[in-house]
Amino acid sequence: MYTFSSRLKTFSLVLIIIGALGIGYGFFTAPKTVDDVKAMMHDAEDSHGATAAEHAEVDDHASKVVHEVTGAIKGEHTTENDHAAASEHGDDAGHYEHVLMQAQNRPWTAIYVPMIFFLLISVCALVYYAIQRAASAGWSPVLFRVMEGVTGYIGIGSLIVLAFLVASAMHGNHMFAWMYASADPTAANFDFAMETKDWWLNIPGFLIRAVIYVSIWIGFRHFILKNSRLQDESGDLKYFKRSFNLSVVFLVVFLVSELFMAFDWLMSIDHHWFSQLYSFYVFASMFVSAITVIALVTIYLRSRGFLPQVNDSHIHDLAKYMFAFSIFWTYLWYAQFMLQWYANIPEEATYFYPRLLGEYQPLFIGMLIMNFVFPILVLMNSDYKRIPWFVVLAGLIILTGHYLDVFVMVAPGTVGSHWHFGIPEIGALLFFAGLFIFVVFNSLTKAPLLPKENPFIKESKVFHY
Repeated sequence: MYTFSSRLKTFSLVLIIIGALGIGYGFFTAPKTVDDVKAMMHDAEDSHGATAAEHAEVDDHASKVVHEVTGAIKGEHTTENDHAAASEHGDDAGHYEHVLMQAQNRPWTAIYVPMIFFLLISVCALVYYAIQRAASAGWSPVLFRVMEGVTGYIGIGSLIVLAFLVASAMHGNHMFAWMYASADPTAANFDFAMETKDWWLNIPGFLIRAVIYVSIWIGFRHFILKNSRLQDESGDLKYFKRSFNLSVVFLVVFLVSELFMAFDWLMSIDHHWFSQLYSFYVFASMFVSAITVIALVTIYLRSRGFLPQVNDSHIHDLAKYMFAFSIFWTYLWYAQFMLQWYANIPEEATYFYPRLLGEYQPLFIGMLIMNFVFPILVLMNSDYKRIPWFVVLAGLIILTGHYLDVFVMVAPGTVGSHWHFGIPEIGALLFFAGLFIFVVFNSLTKAPLLPKENPFIKESKVFHY
């Protein structure tokens, strides 16, 4: 049996405490009034005059594009006066109110990014585990307990996400702009996009679907792991067959739940934009992150004397999956970006403008390098995949790249050009990383690390590539 080391437990608790302080600091320092926003913008102009002017120029261009899109869809004509009105912020109360909402969204965004990141890592670890079960894989049973441990975060992670979404629905934040829009053309908050999307983007349906998603993930994890434990206790193959059947059904149901989850929790932040590839792109990002976490936990446990049956060939295969799905992620990234940017349809290109040419360009290019260029150069060599410290280094960079990927998915639609990566963001990342470590390694203590009664366990022990 694995014992959660006191040193690692203390480390995770310290991360949680430091992270909670950082989150609290973010909410405490967020501007409360329009006057606070004016003072903040004035200080920014004094310290970064040229940069502030560039930011304003980017915002102006984005405002023009959105105005053109709105006019085109409504059948209206835009004029130079319209552009001037959209660009002249000055003392415009509406503009300052908008900036205030974005600034107040910063601590919420700081929480939302790692909250979603670690939950989807845990869910995709369950997907990877179910794939091994459904394929009756012979190489991986010695890693099953690690996979089960990583899925342990699904329960508490799901509850935290649900609490966040309920807070959003109660207007505790402005993360989802569609929650404040109306499909009624006579309403002051009329949004043309809601005329065709309000049947899906409505608060009751949004929350009901969220409960359905997490119920599917938690429920299937419970029953798959229950049969795994019963098989170890009795050795009866009927439990192995039940796990197989549950895994097959889960993979089908997950594809549907993840499809709509990505629409609801991520794409609806930019609800004027749409992409048919988006859900698959999100899955690819989180799936490779989940495999990477499984590899890191496996290497850590092996370095502490656990998992003696895990050899370099197992590590090699995990690294091979990291490499393969990094390529898969790149394919989907390119397919989504190239087709929409090249077509230059306003409602599609507007989504990529701040990411490719605006304030998020360094993150956008940086995460592409970390998620594609680096894995290609580092993990292509078969020998390097067998070196644990090399896989750890590659894994940490891949995880950083995909965390930035999620950040770039979320932040432009919530904080706009007023993004930062400071104490609130670092604090939230540390908090959820600490909670993830604590829950995962505590889950590993619930059962022996070797599933002895699995019919493929002998094959897995002698596996050699």
